[in-house]
Amino acid sequence: MADKVILTGDRPTGRLHIGHYVGSLRRRVELQNSGEFKDIYIMIADAQALTDNFSNPEKVRQNIIEVALDYMSAGLDPAKSNIFIQSQIPELTELTFFYSNLVTVSRLQRNPTVKNEIQLRNFETSIPVGFFTYPISQAADITAFKATTVPVGVDQLPMIEQAKEIVQKFNNIYCPDKPVLVDCEALIPQNESCQRLPGIDGNAKMSKSLGNCIYLAESADEVKEKIMRKMFTDPQHLKVTDPGHLEGNCVFTYLDAFCRDEHFERYLPEYANLQELKDHYTRGGLGDVKVKKLLNEILFEELEPIRQRRHELEKDIPYVYEVLKKGTEKARETAAKTMAEVKEAMRINYFADSELIRMQSEKYQAQD
Repeated sequence: MADKVILTGDRPTGRLHIGHYVGSLRRRVELQNSGEFKDIYIMIADAQALTDNFSNPEKVRQNIIEVALDYMSAGLDPAKSNIFIQSQIPELTELTFFYSNLVTVSRLQRNPTVKNEIQLRNFETSIPVGFFTYPISQAADITAFKATTVPVGVDQLPMIEQAKEIVQKFNNIYCPDKPVLVDCEALIPQNESCQRLPGIDGNAKMSKSLGNCIYLAESADEVKEKIMRKMFTDPQHLKVTDPGHLEGNCVFTYLDAFCRDEHFERYLPEYANLQELKDHYTRGGLGDVKVKKLLNEILFEELEPIRQRRHELEKDIPYVYEVLKKGTEKARETAAKTMAEVKEAMRINYFADSELIRMQSEKYQAQD
């Protein structure tokens, strides 16, 4: 069986929030510790972030360390995972350029993720080319490390589909007998509530720009304030005695993502599990404050170890940059090997092809 390799990452446009955590980061730590994977590459995608932050590179630059701290405090171990910076791997740019010949403009325009992001950012016809071609860049990121597994949210599935198309087309054209590029599979969260955690305001997307996030690095008091005073519940649940509704109720969506049966033993022993709590809420007689207090206890339990680890890491920032440097060196070494194989398959490895040099030499010697 082929070696299993993971590639995943995030854009450094701000601190990571609990949507990132339940959507992919928590799962990455589990996969890292599973022992099932030969290599794990965690990318800080600064080059991709610059496609729509080109006029504010300092924003991206400052957030490199924020993302790295969030990664390591959440449990990503430099001894098991290679954390690297995308822009420091020039082979990724080379691969993106060569793959761009394999994809049509109309195919990019049909990519649902690209279409959604263009609409979200109000780009319309002013979309930067770099942003528009992100699916090609992502294919380069995945294939450079011969990743077999890519943990993503459901919104990224069209990107994985397009990467698979590029892999198939490249192998069919350049190396049908001995494929160079490796196909990958998406790994999405099994818990539906984790696939896209809503913002605390009820918006379908937790977003830095909307200000509706709970960040991993926030203090316990800040998290409690957001849960108890700002989190959207059921607007029709005006009295404790009123029957409550679960659909669109952020508190219960978050409980679906974080709650386990053992939490009730510690914080609400009158209920055996989350379903009993839901049943009580929907028939009436259970107030929002009590449910919010439960969520706050659960999130404190989940986030406090992360906060403590981050506090320790913040004391030695040079160490964090050294982790990034070593991870980037390992990543570049791997990407360079793939790049050499790609150039050989495309027959553009001119100086490494001794047979080409010999044949050309014999050709011109024969003409004398």
